[in-house]
Amino acid sequence: MSKKYKLVVFVPVADAEKVREAIHAAGGGKLGNYSHCSFSSRGIGRFQPETGAHPTIGEIGKVEKVEEERIEVLCEEKVIRNVVAAMKKAHPYEEVAYDVYELENL
Repeated sequence: MSKKYKLVVFVPVADAEKVREAIHAAGGGKLGNYSHCSFSSRGIGRFQPETGAHPTIGEIGKVEKVEEERIEVLCEEKVIRNVVAAMKKAHPYEEVAYDVYELENL
């Protein structure tokens, strides 16, 4: 059995569908005989762009609050790197907040 991973990424709500589509096009979100599987929840992301940043949203030196969607998808080992690369390419932020978790096969 190959290793499986969970990718979690935070993206502005307006860009969530574009990022999700890129993840699925790269092979993420497959579960058995199902494709395009994901889970989303919404919350508020906070950040302050510092000198040298080129923010998509916000201004240097000011704390910004953005309604974001947390997208979670399962990925097989053979596609995880391509999925992360596709997600980053589709994501609007200069610095992308995401996690990759290796899952146990029980």
